[in-house]
Amino acid sequence: MPSEPAPISDAARQALQQELADLHTERGTVAATLRDSDSVVGDRADEADELQRADELRRLDDRISEVTMRLREAAAAGPPSTGVVGVGSTVTVRFPDGAVETIDIGETAAASDRTLVTADSPLGRALLGHAAGDTVSYDAPEGRAAAAVVSVGEPTS
Repeated sequence: MPSEPAPISDAARQALQQELADLHTERGTVAATLRDSDSVVGDRADEADELQRADELRRLDDRISEVTMRLREAAAAGPPSTGVVGVGSTVTVRFPDGAVETIDIGETAAASDRTLVTADSPLGRALLGHAAGDTVSYDAPEGRAAAAVVSVGEPTS
């Protein structure tokens, strides 16, 4: 993670809040299946199963901590900039063929969000730090491509 907290879009914030709620629910379910380690009676398979659930509980606790910290850092960073493209920005871009798209620059890809471009993707990296009026070049699967930044912040109509 960068040294300064990065803002996130409202959609990313909502996704993290939903993930956090789901993690807490899953944690409760897993925790309810754990027995006191002194009371584990049975064969080695029972012990192995108990250890696996304990490992799952640790994994859930680690992810809960990560998501909670990311939400806290994003709140401290404030809203995404409307001057230059950064993580959390909504950016409208125009491609050479005239197509105009409004995308969100995010940290992680979400299969359900077709308008999200990750900050570490070729287009995302090219857009970071640029402002309206700038043209960026990036490597696309078809070869070198370009896009012009129309606006940063609210989508244009």
